[in-house]
Amino acid sequence: METVSPPPSQPKKRGRPKGSTKAKADTDREASAAASGGVPRMRGADKRSSSSDEKYSQWKSLVPVLYDWLANHNLVWPSLSCRWGPLLEQGAFKNRQRLYLSEQTDHTVPNTLIIANCDVVKPRVAAENHIANFNEEARSPFVKKYKTIIHPGEVNRIRELPQNKNIVATHTDCPEVLIWDIEAQPNRHAVLGAAESRPDLVLMGHKDNAEFALAMCPTEPFVLSGGKDKSVVLWSIHDHISASAADASKATGSTGSIVKTADNSPVGPRGIFQGHDDTVEDVQFCPSSSQEFCSVGDDSCLILWDARVGNNPILKVEKAHNADLHCVDWNPHDQNLILTGSADHSVRLFDRRKLTTDGVESLVHKFEGHTAAVLCVQWSPDKSTVFGSSAEDGLLNIWDYEKVGKKIESGTRSPSSPPGLFFQHAGHRNHLYFWLLNLRYSVLAICLWLCQIKIFVCHQQWTMVNYS
Repeated sequence: METVSPPPSQPKKRGRPKGSTKAKADTDREASAAASGGVPRMRGADKRSSSSDEKYSQWKSLVPVLYDWLANHNLVWPSLSCRWGPLLEQGAFKNRQRLYLSEQTDHTVPNTLIIANCDVVKPRVAAENHIANFNEEARSPFVKKYKTIIHPGEVNRIRELPQNKNIVATHTDCPEVLIWDIEAQPNRHAVLGAAESRPDLVLMGHKDNAEFALAMCPTEPFVLSGGKDKSVVLWSIHDHISASAADASKATGSTGSIVKTADNSPVGPRGIFQGHDDTVEDVQFCPSSSQEFCSVGDDSCLILWDARVGNNPILKVEKAHNADLHCVDWNPHDQNLILTGSADHSVRLFDRRKLTTDGVESLVHKFEGHTAAVLCVQWSPDKSTVFGSSAEDGLLNIWDYEKVGKKIESGTRSPSSPPGLFFQHAGHRNHLYFWLLNLRYSVLAICLWLCQIKIFVCHQQWTMVNYS
């Protein structure tokens, strides 16, 4: 595995300037046109582009070794968020899975929320030459658009409701959270001048834009959000959901929406929680509770909350990182473990039983395998010690904290690789803005700025590496 260089001294600020979507889209088109073979190139000096292209070529030559299957899907517009939806079909050679995507346009056409169906080929099915010769310049035949929703504003974040496979929430550049019933929403054609789709519910409570921090509760239909107003807001949509889909079907004579939308009235919050001193960048529920949650922000703080005891923090780690915090995830298998990612290029693992205001004693390990701001961290849904991180350096790293400190078996990885790192996906020339891990099918989906998504099944390297 390639040795990573030390991070620069000045951490990068998260996100993009307001109103930069058009400029970014133009840049992407120019970069795409300038690239050899029509493949998008990274912005920057020629030396940086050359290095990026060389690393990408090295990665591409290893694709048949690293993956059992890989699909490259190009989008017309950049995308800031993607999510796996429910499993739709299981087959002998492939599974069909719902996929939620966004498209951020330059306003010559509307912004959209895309619902797609993705055929995921199972391990040891695809031929080696098929894996190696994936098409970098076209839309993948494995990803089919199912429905388009014309979204009011950019789609910065998408989250699905675990209690109902048809309900998703979105964040845009406004204070509200929008709730959508995917099946009830009509399919729209995104053309200039088309009217925006109407959300099924609007959650209100923020006093300034809430763009990124969004979470759905695993145990109850609760929604959590953070924003530029430095607050964390909690809603319950339980009262706004019909007793059953059957009741809605009887009332309308069709399958209809199970979200009450008679007057499309806004929904007020259960609580507003104050404790951050800057923008809240990410939030996450405790896996077993709708009342316990955590948040991170540009104030470098990690805060734990309990809605049962009030609106103030139950614990505030003042300097969880040395720069802005961008992301947080709570271990679904061990609820004492919390991951954070930051503009200081590191991922940190905390034990909440040992949390202190300075965070030093509660730090289980600091993972350093990125050379740019970490934008996303996520625990494996199946293995309690495995997680992934993606960053602006274009890398997706898969870690196992159980392997930290253990002897490296000869030939499994370079001794210079960071402790705990056992797989690295490097199939991108630009930064990974968002990614999703689904180890039940050994599948990862990556959504990034250059209008491109890679979906792959990883079997060989995933299982052959042993640090014992």
